[in-house]
Amino acid sequence: MTAPGRGYMPSMADHTTPSEATQAEEAKEATKPAGAGAVADADAAAADGHKVDPSVASTEKAAYERGANVKGEGELP
Repeated sequence: MTAPGRGYMPSMADHTTPSEATQAEEAKEATKPAGAGAVADADAAAADGHKVDPSVASTEKAAYERGANVKGEGELP
């Protein structure tokens, strides 16, 4: 099925019904809080000992500033 200027549009026959197992898993997943979760203590401790190369830090800062000053969407430098 197509509509003028819209390309392919699925019909109701294209939809599937999720299994009970899928619905149960989605219901369980929906109760979890959003976010990436906590960082393991061992990983956090290992990261504390690392130093950032100053050239990397300055490049990152320049990229953030360049992004913050973009006017509109898709502006090229």
